[in-house]
Amino acid sequence: MSNTTLTIVFLVLYVLIIIGVGIWNRNSSTSEDYFLGSRQLPAWLLAITFIASWWGGGSAIDLVDHAHQNGLSSFWIYGVPVLIATGLMYLFAGGIRNIGSISQPQLMRQRYNDTTALLLTIFIIIFMVIAASIQVIVVAKFFKAYFDMSYEAGAVLGTVIVLIYSLFGGFKGVVLTDFLQFIFFLFTAIFLFYITYNQSGGWEAVKEIAETNNKLGYTSFFNKVSDNLAYVITFGTSWMIQANIWQRISAAKKASDAKKMMLLSFFAFIPLYLMVTYTGMFSSVFYDSVPESGIVPHILSNYKSPIISAILFVGLSSAIMSTMDSLVNTGALSLTVDVYQKYINPKASEKHQVNIGRISTFIIGGAALFIALKIQSVLKISWLGSDFLTSGAFIPLIFGFLWVRGTSTAASISMFFGLLFSSYNLMVALGADFPVAWEIASTKQALIGISISLILYVSISFFTKDDFVKNRAFIKKANILNRK
Repeated sequence: MSNTTLTIVFLVLYVLIIIGVGIWNRNSSTSEDYFLGSRQLPAWLLAITFIASWWGGGSAIDLVDHAHQNGLSSFWIYGVPVLIATGLMYLFAGGIRNIGSISQPQLMRQRYNDTTALLLTIFIIIFMVIAASIQVIVVAKFFKAYFDMSYEAGAVLGTVIVLIYSLFGGFKGVVLTDFLQFIFFLFTAIFLFYITYNQSGGWEAVKEIAETNNKLGYTSFFNKVSDNLAYVITFGTSWMIQANIWQRISAAKKASDAKKMMLLSFFAFIPLYLMVTYTGMFSSVFYDSVPESGIVPHILSNYKSPIISAILFVGLSSAIMSTMDSLVNTGALSLTVDVYQKYINPKASEKHQVNIGRISTFIIGGAALFIALKIQSVLKISWLGSDFLTSGAFIPLIFGFLWVRGTSTAASISMFFGLLFSSYNLMVALGADFPVAWEIASTKQALIGISISLILYVSISFFTKDDFVKNRAFIKKANILNRK
């Protein structure tokens, strides 16, 4: 049996398993059950689904290729922002869970008003669709390289698989399938690390080939850190307030479980991202340049054992899809709870809301597929998607937990600026001939966006009035500082 045939068999079996898990968990009677698993999931399982959401397609494919070219400092592109975001979320996790809202906009409405909640909903939907489309791009290119199918067919196939089990299972189905996908991908990542380590000859061989090719600083963690600061700032801040992660925090049984989930994840991310980085560096010994299909797909499709090759392929596919399903589910949450339930049909029954949640899942997945079929670039659009959250939502969300003087008017104006600023940059990146005083997707752009957002929020807060009794009650309920 050929590699391709055997891989298809394994992929079909895998798909049947995760679809079965999704259908098994289809009986959701309330929106809280559908989107938060009734807040009954243990901290360790939430930690795994959190890890699976971030340690996905970007890490598996993109970071390996970056590390091959740039060495150990590539860890700053994904690993450092993840650790910064997770560390910040550890500090805020208890407060987020104490508020007890289902969605981020609901939380924003409790702290500020309807306007800020609506603006945040817009940010979340934009971010989730763009982020999900990136995973569609990754899985489409991966399927194309491995099966020699068209990019379009790979994109449709990957999206359909995710939508089927997400439509039936809701958040609990996503969590349980994320657990299976994490196990699959962990095996794949360890095996790839082992293969590249053995084939390269180890760390000394990496250092030797770097010296031969005159790659100065290749094995230094701090080499050319300034080149990656744009990613550290934008990814670190935007991922810290990423709605699908706050959804997992809100799903914890209690505040202490939410903090435990973040702590477990923080220490797990360090070896996981280092392992992926070292895999790319080891591959530099036997790859002069990154193959057109990428290092990981090339290794898998050419591995001598068809069975191992098929298992590794399924493991990597599961990582990509685990990230995609999380993003789609959270985008559907915003459409259902923060748009339909709030503005269209506030009196909808719980059963009706669950059905709307499934329709929203299809809408978010379909929109992500549409974008992926039109745009096939990953890193820059990923950065621009994150910029919406960094420039528009980070300051009002974080200060809302800490500063009672922060007003609803200030939050609205700060967020509206972020929406205009990020939309302008996105249009320029997509080809619009607008004047700009900064390079798109640069450290300068990131600093300008978040600085103006902060200045607007703080200064306008001093000149506007608000319900400070309500603000104080919110901060007290969140209890970020754990005051008794």
